Amino acid sequence: MRVVAAPDKFRGTVSAADAASAIARAVVSRGGTAIEVPMADGGEGLLDVLGGPDHTTEVTGPLGSPVRAGWRLSGGTAVVEMARASGLVLAGGIEGNRPLDATTAGVGELLRHAVELGARRVIVGMGGSATTDGGLAALDAMGPMARYRGVEMLVACDVRTRFTEAAEVFGPQKGASDAQVRLLTGRLERLVQVYLERFGSDVSSLDRAGAAGGLAGGLAAMGAELVDGVDLVAEEVRLDELVAGADLVVTGEGWLDATSFQGKVVGGVAAYAAAAGVPMLVVVGGADEDAAVRADVVSLVDRFGAERALAETMTCITEVVAERLDDL
Repeated sequence: MRVVAAPDKFRGTVSAADAASAIARAVVSRGGTAIEVPMADGGEGLLDVLGGPDHTTEVTGPLGSPVRAGWRLSGGTAVVEMARASGLVLAGGIEGNRPLDATTAGVGELLRHAVELGARRVIVGMGGSATTDGGLAALDAMGPMARYRGVEMLVACDVRTRFTEAAEVFGPQKGASDAQVRLLTGRLERLVQVYLERFGSDVSSLDRAGAAGGLAGGLAAMGAELVDGVDLVAEEVRLDELVAGADLVVTGEGWLDATSFQGKVVGGVAAYAAAAGVPMLVVVGGADEDAAVRADVVSLVDRFGAERALAETMTCITEVVAERLDDL
């Protein structure tokens, strides 16, 4: 039995690497071989699955105070996770955030620093933002755009929301009131024209441009490519090669719903498994009933109850995977 363990993080409980390890323990206990491939979709965890930070830089935090942000530079490729510089957690969560003031300046400072240190390829993860500034502060902090000529910039997105929809869709999750959502939407609508005049780029019709409060759209305006983060990670770790010839693929995340199949890890891994003709098991913390019927899904909450599923997530993952292997 050869099993590929390719889960996302279970937000608030275990990392993608820990979840992959829990799956592997079950496989090994049943005499099989496990290949651990922690995954991410452009949200938090992208940096860790692509090697982890090896640089730390002090930059402007989401509310203006300095923060120390980890990032990676290896072989001319930089990996930057926007949440490390401008994330909602750094702003004190939904209660501490100031949605109208939250800035992506720190992200721009990291990108400038990465290129100054020799990066010719930059991967930028979009998830976990406190911001809805359309990326304007990041672009201003990046300095002259001429320095980015010849630099390949890939923006890893975990949503496909369009630029001017970002405030309405995600603003409330960042603490924005209804009035603030309207103000932020007006800001994004004005930035469409600003970017058209400054760069000759119309970001209004781009899928994914609303990621990270429009930061994705701002970077796209200056020439970056917006991609589904899960596909980017899959290419980086060569998921297709690992899945080929496997007997089973196991993926998972904290909560499964319809969006899990739209640019997220579960949907992305499912596509690779289907292409290779390999069966897939999805282990999740909990699941929306409609989404659960779209795959072979085991919910830890349903199987063990909420209290144990949250307190002993790794053990629960191992148990359900072992049970499924016994049925094969």
